Amino acid sequence: MSAPEKLRLDLPLVLTGVDDAEDRCVARLTDALSGRPGIEEAHIVGGDGDSPQLCVHYNPNEITFGRVRELVQSVGAQLGARYAHLVFRTDGPLHARSARRVADGLRNVPGVLEADVAASGALRVEYDRSTVSEQTLLHIATSLGLAGHATLEPQGVRKATAQSVAEKQAHDHDHDEPEARAHDKADHDEHHDHEKHEGKAADGTTTAHAGHDHAEGEGDHAGHDHAHGGLFGEKSELIFALLAGALVLIGWLIGRGGFAPGWVPTACYIGAYVFGGWFTVKEAIENLRARRFEIDTLMLVAAAGAAALGQWLEGGLLLFLFSLGHSLEHYAMGRARRAIQALAKLAPETATLRRDGRTEEVALNVLQVGDVVVVRPNERLPADGVVVVGTSSINQAPVTGESVPVDKRPIDDAKTAITNFERVGAEHRVFAGTINGSGAIDVMVARKADQSTMARVVKMVTEAEAQRSPTQQFTECFERIFVPAVLVLVGLLMFAWVVIDEPFATSFYRAMAVLVAASPCALAISVPSAVLSGVARAARGGVLVKGGGPLENLGTLTSIAFDKTGTLTEGKPKLTDAVAAEGATEDELLRVALAVEEHSDHPLASAIVTGARERLGDRLQPLSASDVKSITGRGVQAQVDGEAVHIGKPVLFSELPDSAMPAHVDNANQALVAAGRTTMVVRKGRRFLGVIGVMDTPRPVAAQVMAELRKLGIERLIMISGDNQQVAEAVAKTVGLTEARGDLMPEQKVDAIKDLRKAHGKVAMVGDGVNDAPAMANSTVGIAMGAAGSDVALETADVALMADDLAQLPFAVGLSRSTSRIIKQNLWVSLGVVAVLIPATIFGLNIGTAVLFHEGSTLLVVVNALRLLAYKGTTPAAAAVELSTPVAQPG
Repeated sequence: MSAPEKLRLDLPLVLTGVDDAEDRCVARLTDALSGRPGIEEAHIVGGDGDSPQLCVHYNPNEITFGRVRELVQSVGAQLGARYAHLVFRTDGPLHARSARRVADGLRNVPGVLEADVAASGALRVEYDRSTVSEQTLLHIATSLGLAGHATLEPQGVRKATAQSVAEKQAHDHDHDEPEARAHDKADHDEHHDHEKHEGKAADGTTTAHAGHDHAEGEGDHAGHDHAHGGLFGEKSELIFALLAGALVLIGWLIGRGGFAPGWVPTACYIGAYVFGGWFTVKEAIENLRARRFEIDTLMLVAAAGAAALGQWLEGGLLLFLFSLGHSLEHYAMGRARRAIQALAKLAPETATLRRDGRTEEVALNVLQVGDVVVVRPNERLPADGVVVVGTSSINQAPVTGESVPVDKRPIDDAKTAITNFERVGAEHRVFAGTINGSGAIDVMVARKADQSTMARVVKMVTEAEAQRSPTQQFTECFERIFVPAVLVLVGLLMFAWVVIDEPFATSFYRAMAVLVAASPCALAISVPSAVLSGVARAARGGVLVKGGGPLENLGTLTSIAFDKTGTLTEGKPKLTDAVAAEGATEDELLRVALAVEEHSDHPLASAIVTGARERLGDRLQPLSASDVKSITGRGVQAQVDGEAVHIGKPVLFSELPDSAMPAHVDNANQALVAAGRTTMVVRKGRRFLGVIGVMDTPRPVAAQVMAELRKLGIERLIMISGDNQQVAEAVAKTVGLTEARGDLMPEQKVDAIKDLRKAHGKVAMVGDGVNDAPAMANSTVGIAMGAAGSDVALETADVALMADDLAQLPFAVGLSRSTSRIIKQNLWVSLGVVAVLIPATIFGLNIGTAVLFHEGSTLLVVVNALRLLAYKGTTPAAAAVELSTPVAQPG
């Protein structure tokens, strides 16, 4: 029996638009294929290109190569036709409890596999199209309270009106024939308007769409009239709460001073009940319709109980503080959400298109790949692209977090460059939403408006908002057990008069006080407010964090692994040493090496040529080399000044006749190798001229970054590299790592990450998101550098540093650390207050005092969470231009 053969296919060819091995549909694909006759195994491997690959092991005696391809495409098409994702954002934030109620309602719909709703108004649903339709889901969302207008698409994408919720455009899995990938995505969309896909979710799945809000404040939003409607518009609930507070204060002052008849204070308190309970009653009714007995209902029962006992003052105070906390909670969600919405508004609405020798102003949706747009000084760039005319410095802070403007210059072959946009140099590549400096430039569009880096970041942040963090899931589970337990306790306390000698009124009052004290209002808002604020602040600083899970994990781990090339180092070898032999000079060594190596396009040869020219400077006296030949795996030979020249690895000279290296040359070579250099020995004729050392030099900020990470509590800084151990150790020593592991193949890097997770529990992996994708996928948190403009880096990582700047890492880790601390503080406050108040109220603490402590804790956790929006950090990203800063537009 012959050995199994392998078939590899780019994953996006099988599942269109899916680039992430963690996608749920990828697991379904591999499971469906693995059980087929003749197919022994199907799994995902990191590809050499820009995406992971599906690898199928099959037995050629049982199934043909062609049949395997057919099966793969067939299963992929079936999955694409069946499973879809719906992602959108309402125009107004929800309360955390409302978001949970809506999510639970959607999860109960047959055919819904997963539903997450964030308090910011972001919603994400994964569903089975064979069981439930998109329109049905939208209708159900409306019935659950998400009525209003939600503008979901990035700028320029056609809007389709959905009857129930929103103006939206659905983009679902649309697995067509592989050849469709060759067409421009815009053409593909035009041919398949009814089933489009757009990008991917944070977990890798293709999404229905990304939130990009243009309209704000239209109609009744988010299922709560008080969010953007009511008598006073968006501020209605806050004004109602303040009116309730004013009435409570007036009633108390009149009662204390005796300025009016006794019924006047009572009338004031009843007025406080009306204003303070208006929105609480509405929310309680929604919860009861959904068969949920939530905190709002507990508050109303407690207030009604106080009124029944004649304690109108305490009941009014309860409703005032509860409604005030409710409105401030809404404000906290709204403020964090607006910080993210600011991203969506960075790109201008129009662009100046250059066509047929003239310019015209057009909407962004008109722009096509290959168009040339004019960007005047101080304007925001309308699209991702490459510079074709002019030079300027561009402020890229809104996208990458870089505080220093980046110089841009034209590229020679723009049409070729836009087909491989990810590999274009930073000096030529520009992004939508960034700010032009003092020079006018022409830019060739590389991506349509809805596919720009900014639009994708907005979409991914929207999806990240909708994903619950581990702590948030814990608190929700805790509440589901705690609330019924409180109700049982309150029920028992109401009958305390049966056991102890006290009137029923006293037992009832105590039960109501416990009900107030035990309501976990602060707990409900403590985690989502902190997570949303953290995600919003990170996005503003050029760091994309895909949800509360990565944010919390990065804030608690103590080990970070780094790839070497391109992450800790520049990724480009440089000439670092030129050690002349006895009887030769450094100038002669460099001149000969330059003459020979300038005929080669090898990266090491380029490093020698560039370095030699820089070192020789004005002393450069060019030599001419001829008959240049490569010696495979060893080096190069040529003729210079009539003499044979050999440049190569030391082993080359042990293989050539009569060419043993002198002791001083051998010693110099060994010293450079020990220092981590890649060495080449140069011999001209029978004379050894010396040794040249080349090294991929560490990034200038690497050592400072490692020091800052240690200050933040990262104890283990480990490098995993494919380079030899000596080079790895040399780089590690230079930048200040605690450990270096070299000579690792890609699969060995994965094993190294698994070992680190076993040893240390959690480990982050920092890489470029392409070659390091398998190792990043196996880490607790995968961190990709230089994600701006790189599809793979943007979509495979849990955390994406938009700039190719290692200095953003301490900012990301520091922000995550702060978020974790604030989450813990909020949990201690919210649970601690409940733990103290319950026994205190049982033993006689009155409702008024319980209300003050209870609602005070709610306000405290909200304010504490909002502190994250002002996080500064220690990175240049902290100096990024505020997104709200207006940009001067030329008249």
